[in-house]
Amino acid sequence: MSFPYLGETKELNETTRKEANGSFITLPCGVTHYELQGPENSSTVTLVHGFSVPYFIFDSTFEFLVKAGFRVLRYDLLGRGFSDRPNVDYNIHLFTQQLKDLLDALGLKSTNLLGLSMGGPITAAFISRHPGYVDKHVLIDPAGAERVALSHLLEVVKMPILGELALGLFGSANMVKNIASDLFDPKSVEHFQEQYKIQMQYKGFKRAILSTMRSDMLESFLETYVEVGKLKKTSLLIWGKNDRTVPFENSKIILKALPHTEFLFIENCGHIPHYEKPEVVNPILLEFLSK
Repeated sequence: MSFPYLGETKELNETTRKEANGSFITLPCGVTHYELQGPENSSTVTLVHGFSVPYFIFDSTFEFLVKAGFRVLRYDLLGRGFSDRPNVDYNIHLFTQQLKDLLDALGLKSTNLLGLSMGGPITAAFISRHPGYVDKHVLIDPAGAERVALSHLLEVVKMPILGELALGLFGSANMVKNIASDLFDPKSVEHFQEQYKIQMQYKGFKRAILSTMRSDMLESFLETYVEVGKLKKTSLLIWGKNDRTVPFENSKIILKALPHTEFLFIENCGHIPHYEKPEVVNPILLEFLSK
């Protein structure tokens, strides 16, 4: 059955992708939008974004780390940004395979890995399956310590048929409004929302978001974090003290699962501290990655 996802008026193709910066690569799972910069012989950092905000969320982080001398990779998860939106289950297996296929295609057999929000479970699952690829592991306000609490609308859209209709007919404005809760400083909201809206024009976005929720990507991944903790990777956890999306209290659960992790929290900051306070977070990342 086909449902009307209002606002999705454009197809992702070679013509529309000319609007995007970065590069594109065809992987077994679909075309992936990515950006890779920095000296080839430098230490590599791979940035994995979260549930729905594509790789613009790492604009300042990417630029800072490249200028600091790292080779930095960021990319759009399938279903987001300018990456393909295949009609598949958007589950942990899809996202970890996309990451492995991308690293293999770019010849990156060793990288530091940073996961933001839902990127936390993705990076943790990747490390548990492919530990030899990853040197250091950074988590920023990671999901997966316990189930992420959803808004009333998002709980409704998980229901068959009703979900397609609710998200398709009424979801756009609510999604844009709800994304503002990621930020602590209201002055940053409007620009953030305008960047976010761009991907919503392209067909398949809401279907991918719906599938991601139905495929348990916002459930607990605690067992996976525990598995990673046993590997004793050099790890860093950063959390915004005022996070309304993934509560700050979840940091205790993550630290118990990853006992060898360095932990820093950022005051007066929401779910995306690297975006809101790059002047605080960037030096922390540089010091950790340079050790």
